[in-house]
Amino acid sequence: MVGSDESAPLRLTIGEDDVLLREGVARLLVENGLDVVAQSGDAQDFLRRTLGHRPDVAIVDVQMPPRHEDDGLVAAIELRRRLPDTGVLVLSQYCEPSLALDLIGDRPEGVGYLLKERVGHVQSFVDAVRRVASGGSALDPEVVGRMLGRAAPDDPLGTLTPRESAVLAAMSEGKSNLGIARALFVSEASVEKHVTAIFRKLAIAPAPTEHRRVHAVLMHARGNPHRA
Repeated sequence: MVGSDESAPLRLTIGEDDVLLREGVARLLVENGLDVVAQSGDAQDFLRRTLGHRPDVAIVDVQMPPRHEDDGLVAAIELRRRLPDTGVLVLSQYCEPSLALDLIGDRPEGVGYLLKERVGHVQSFVDAVRRVASGGSALDPEVVGRMLGRAAPDDPLGTLTPRESAVLAAMSEGKSNLGIARALFVSEASVEKHVTAIFRKLAIAPAPTEHRRVHAVLMHARGNPHRA
């Protein structure tokens, strides 16, 4: 998003107070051709360094010093406000849909929220970083599942079949119809039918862009099914 030279490696900053995890994440990213330009174990220092470097993606833990509370998330939200062209990927030890919604706000472009355990799946993690850098979204399937599980009895989400709910969760990760088909081991034509049914049941005009698809999950997770 930020870099203008498409041949140059993506530039990243990392905020994580666990030194071993921070170094491990940095190493695996570098080994996969990415450029880690700054690291920090303090949220305020991370924010300052990221504002200075203006990387393609900033990766940050939710709980960090100095308060050891949601300092990292606060820094991430501030980065989203001050550097709208920088992707932000938050790592959390816990599945907290409310934190994900606070981070995403009304703009799912260039944002990710993953559980820390996903870092162990190196290729998927690197893919998520690249997707966020290109303006896409990377939401943890477990978090999305919790969001969908919040549906009230009269919520349109309650009308979705289990397969449609699975497709909607995959949509929120930024997957294309082909990607969803491969993940769920069904045909692409079947996925297209499910997507059409989802938009119809949720009263959302069908749209091919991944941002509108992610919005479908987010707006209903907030209990606002008719938002445009």
